[in-house]
Amino acid sequence: MPARTYDAIIVVSFGGPEQRQDVLPFLENVLRGRPVPRERMLEVAEHYYHFEGVSPIGAATRNMVAGLDAELRARGPALPVYAGNRNWHPFLSDTVEKMAADGVRRALAFVTSAFDSYSGCQQYIEDIERARAEVGERAPVIEKIRLFHDHPEFDAMMAERVAGGLARLPGARVLFTAHSIPVSQAAGCRYVQQLEAACRRIAAAAGSRDWRLGYQSRSGPPQQPWLEPSIDDRLREAAAEGMRGVVVVPVGFLSDHMEVVYDLDVEARKLCAELGLAMERVKTIGDHPRFAGLMRALVVEHLAGA
Repeated sequence: MPARTYDAIIVVSFGGPEQRQDVLPFLENVLRGRPVPRERMLEVAEHYYHFEGVSPIGAATRNMVAGLDAELRARGPALPVYAGNRNWHPFLSDTVEKMAADGVRRALAFVTSAFDSYSGCQQYIEDIERARAEVGERAPVIEKIRLFHDHPEFDAMMAERVAGGLARLPGARVLFTAHSIPVSQAAGCRYVQQLEAACRRIAAAAGSRDWRLGYQSRSGPPQQPWLEPSIDDRLREAAAEGMRGVVVVPVGFLSDHMEVVYDLDVEARKLCAELGLAMERVKTIGDHPRFAGLMRALVVEHLAGA
């Protein structure tokens, strides 16, 4: 295929509140159009208030943008890097408007999700197109970079983090985690298959034969089936089988979200204490020193028409 030409890159992320007064407006954006009781929204808001209303994803995304910009300046191609979020400032529509004003006509989108699911892939595409429609005919064409759950560098960085966790907690079971999604959505994509394959590769590269995959942070009505087993089920299973410790690996998250720092670092850690399990939670890979290099590699791959 011939090489493609672009004027810019946009890093598209979920977004998150940066202070206490942001929390409810942010959650209202996330839940817009979904029949979620207000009581449940207020319950989730308490997770954010536990951290003074600050989600770590905002700073993490800014660091990704800065890292990619530095990589492109040092090694090329020389393209400006923008950032736009689905649910909080800077909103996608505002960023697309700025890109249009800057004369960008064709851009490439790096989405902060490695695996295939509606919320991790298709919904981002829909939001990009909605933002373009809001800007109108001046809006640049925006193409999404491919999913990269199977990129060798993704595996290598994850395996490095898992091996580090095992070094700190020898003999522990590795528990990979990813965001649960409705079973009906999972049936229409390759989310589970991609996760299982990635975990198998990463565990092998890290030297672990004892690993499991669990799901976390489910929402929605109790009667709706979501992917299982949960991380809590996996922890109870490990304790029942006589394990003394677990290395928890948020493989489905590129950077710390509230689902990582609350659901794992607070709730899962509390359960581990109750079960008598030592717990080591490895860092997400978005701040890995080589992550910006992976982002650039995906850009170069796309530019080459691969």
